[in-house]
Amino acid sequence: MSKRTVLTGARVVRPDGVHEGGRLTIEDRRIVQDAREEPGTLDLTGHWIVPGFVDMHVHGGGGASFSAGTAEEALTAAETHRRHGTTTMVASTVTGDLDDLARQAAVLGELSEQGELAGVHFEGPFISCQRRGAHDESLLRDPDPADVRKLLDAARGQARMVTLAPERPGGLESVRLLADNGVIAAVGHTDTDYAGTREAVEAGATVATHLFNAMPPLGHREPGPVVALLEDERVTVELINDGTHLHPAALQLAYRSAGPERVAFITDAMGAAGMSDGRYPLGPMEVEVRDGVARLVENGSIAGSTLTLDKAFRRAVTVDGIAVPDAVRALSTTPARLLGVDERTGSLEPGKDADLVVLDEEFGLAGVMRHGSWVVPPTAAA
Repeated sequence: MSKRTVLTGARVVRPDGVHEGGRLTIEDRRIVQDAREEPGTLDLTGHWIVPGFVDMHVHGGGGASFSAGTAEEALTAAETHRRHGTTTMVASTVTGDLDDLARQAAVLGELSEQGELAGVHFEGPFISCQRRGAHDESLLRDPDPADVRKLLDAARGQARMVTLAPERPGGLESVRLLADNGVIAAVGHTDTDYAGTREAVEAGATVATHLFNAMPPLGHREPGPVVALLEDERVTVELINDGTHLHPAALQLAYRSAGPERVAFITDAMGAAGMSDGRYPLGPMEVEVRDGVARLVENGSIAGSTLTLDKAFRRAVTVDGIAVPDAVRALSTTPARLLGVDERTGSLEPGKDADLVVLDEEFGLAGVMRHGSWVVPPTAAA
């Protein structure tokens, strides 16, 4: 006997718009096309149902880190974000020794093969010393294509993205290598200029790692990477919508320039996501969290975030004035397409995995389903 769940009464956000009093039928782990009424139907009137969130840049959560090199820590981090609506996530590492990164990648690659994660993102060590942010300068290195290849191989075919500074020796060659191997080349933590960024995009770079952050600012005579990345329709821009990393006006500028089809809201969360203030590791660095803001103990640099995507969604629609269907694109549909997993997730369509988030009328989290099973049972069912 198949497991069957029917959700009714909510505003269901599908690719063609918002369906008032909509109906969603789940059989086993997938959404199916079905209109039968039956016992056990769950009435979610007064709620929203949106696709599960997709985070393509997250370092940890729940006191755990994807850089710890153990499956236990990685699963703790993943489960933390699932409880906040992220049903698909790529595990991001931070700059480390190349051999250590390879060992981490092997663990994360295996979890990706098992379906726990959607792949591996290497943020560093191939980044700029001048724009390193919360990365250990002593471990940074040029993006030699042989070193890039070593990390790709270590990830067991599960590498999804590499963030690098294209101005460093080997940068453009590595961008081409990544593009040729179906891995996203992301421009980030870079000190390059407008022309250098355009070169990287022509070589195959398709993502801007947390646009504005860890790159030269926009200038009227030196537009820098921000303009080059925003103006090119081949590039998707990551934005950290936590109210700390970006001024609301900067976020609106980027959002209006790129639109929901080219914006992916990310968390860039470290281990403190879902936790209280205190001290936490970030790779080889130590971070102190105060009032929810993470900074390096050593120099006070912002060190990732404590954001979860349910909060990013709520902020997008209640503070930034982004329409709900557009917020869905930026938190689910667009990153799913970029990661190549849109055939199974990222929208609420028959045949796709039943990955969904239930929100209350004020867009607070009220339930999470992943692969047809409740991670967080909806409050309306109590």
